[in-house]
Amino acid sequence: MNRDNDKGKILLQRALVMAGGMALLLFGIILRLYYLQVFQADKFKMLADENRISTRLVIPERGIIYDRNGTVLATNEQNFQVMIVAEQTADVQQTLDAFKKLMPLSEDEEKRIKRDLKRNRSFVPVKVKENLTWEEVAKVQLNAAELPGIYIEEGLNRYYPYGEKMAQVLGYVAAVSDSDPKDDPLLEVPGFKIGKSGIEKFLEQRLRGKSGILKMEVNAYGRVMKEIEETEGVPGENITLTLDARLQEKAYDAFQDQSGAAILLDVHSGEILAFVSTPAFDPNAFARGLTHQEWNALQTNEKTPLVNKAIQGHYSPGSVFKPLVALAGLEAGAIKPDTKLFCNGRMALGDHFFHCWKYWGHGNLNVVEALMHSCDIFFYETALRVGIDKIADMARRFGLGEKIGIGLENELPGLVPDKKWKLKNRGEPWQQGETLIVGIGQGSLLVTPLQLATMTARLVNGGYKVKPTFFPVSDRNLLKIEKINVSDTYLDMVKQGMYDVVNIPGGTAWMSRFDYHGMKMGGKTGSVQVRRITLKERQQGITKQEDLPWKYRDHAIFIGYAPADNPKYAVAVLVEHGGGGSKAAAPIASKILKDALILDPVVYRKH
Repeated sequence: MNRDNDKGKILLQRALVMAGGMALLLFGIILRLYYLQVFQADKFKMLADENRISTRLVIPERGIIYDRNGTVLATNEQNFQVMIVAEQTADVQQTLDAFKKLMPLSEDEEKRIKRDLKRNRSFVPVKVKENLTWEEVAKVQLNAAELPGIYIEEGLNRYYPYGEKMAQVLGYVAAVSDSDPKDDPLLEVPGFKIGKSGIEKFLEQRLRGKSGILKMEVNAYGRVMKEIEETEGVPGENITLTLDARLQEKAYDAFQDQSGAAILLDVHSGEILAFVSTPAFDPNAFARGLTHQEWNALQTNEKTPLVNKAIQGHYSPGSVFKPLVALAGLEAGAIKPDTKLFCNGRMALGDHFFHCWKYWGHGNLNVVEALMHSCDIFFYETALRVGIDKIADMARRFGLGEKIGIGLENELPGLVPDKKWKLKNRGEPWQQGETLIVGIGQGSLLVTPLQLATMTARLVNGGYKVKPTFFPVSDRNLLKIEKINVSDTYLDMVKQGMYDVVNIPGGTAWMSRFDYHGMKMGGKTGSVQVRRITLKERQQGITKQEDLPWKYRDHAIFIGYAPADNPKYAVAVLVEHGGGGSKAAAPIASKILKDALILDPVVYRKH
């Protein structure tokens, strides 16, 4: 009996221990659940939401670019895209074949679609085609039953109303590449486009805007079930440039099919009203994505449409450099206002002869007459008297030999040679013959058309150091423009010579003159030899520029200003292989300046 009681006690003790342990375990579980559900509730709610809620960036609308008159230069247009979802079609190839009956798909496009479908999950939409017209959208919608998995998505695409006429200024946008810096989460969004050149690239941060956020509920596979919340993005900043779309279009058209550049400036503010490099490219094609054929055509074009000739073209200035040689000579006392030098068609230096463009010479000329007739002998002699270093100093004061810096990429600095430059770069002393060649704007001297426009503005605005810009200049900033240390009397003499070039019979641009309600222009012609006509070519009867292949003809240059009595506009025009400044470049410059006067009611009222 006692043995049974002992066993009962033992069992009871064990039961109590087990019950106590279970109670303790249950209490621990309750405590843990309480801790997790109360103290850790916010943490696990966040983790649960991360699994349930998908957050996507909303692409902001890119800023619009306007000209000085409020004309739209770059905007965003409705873009209808055809998308395909693989899981919604039994046979992707069959769907694509049906789609191709409505509109063509290139072999490259079809390969890209299949590649994207393979990379993404079956429920992720893939772009088939974009930039559909209303007719194409209607065609897809009407045939929706035969196109399982296909649907239309609406978005925005960058659009440039003026196409190639504004291309080298505005640039273009394109998809983010691996080489682009990823300094914004937006740049990780597939298909997001950023500025790749021109103003689009220079003002990318301001034009881009800030992304919004779209929250969506998704299932365990990541498929979107419903939208929960959308936060609007901040649109990009709208930008106003100094360009005048009317003048830009007229300037571009003035070149017709020729290759070259033209820049029109306000001589007092430096504001750029027209900035042309031709031929150019269609930025809309870059925005949508170039085909291989389009890219190859641009790259193989001998007139280099991808090169911004206004800032990336290095050219000898030729005779348009002579006004600076005249200023250097007058300032140094090497020549005086009444100095006359005799031109008989050639000049000897040692055992070498330097020739004037006019074979039989110009006779006795002063500096104004020498500019009017563009006499080479006068400027050979002046350059020899003043020396290369003083000529180089004058050139740099007027904007040559360094980048102007207007915000466009890959601008070239040009080259103004002097004694130190040659010794440093070639290890040789400067020769007098080189001074003569630079005296007529050739040799090692190199400029860009933008630098020539800058030089011209400074020559005719009273010697003020204006800097070209695409952005409006306030009256307050106008007062801060520095004056170049050069005599007003000498500047007036140079302006008189440039006036006579156009308006006095015998001037090299006489045929391009105009008189618009009493307003005239002044200017200077220049021709730059690309290569000499060889003796063999002369024997074959090739003596004229027109007889040579296009790429061997001289470059044609003209710098000008108007109105002549009170300059407001300066222009520089370069026609690649145009043959001669008076024949090819001066007529274009004349048209641009006259158009500027016609479209400027303030100037008209003053006259």
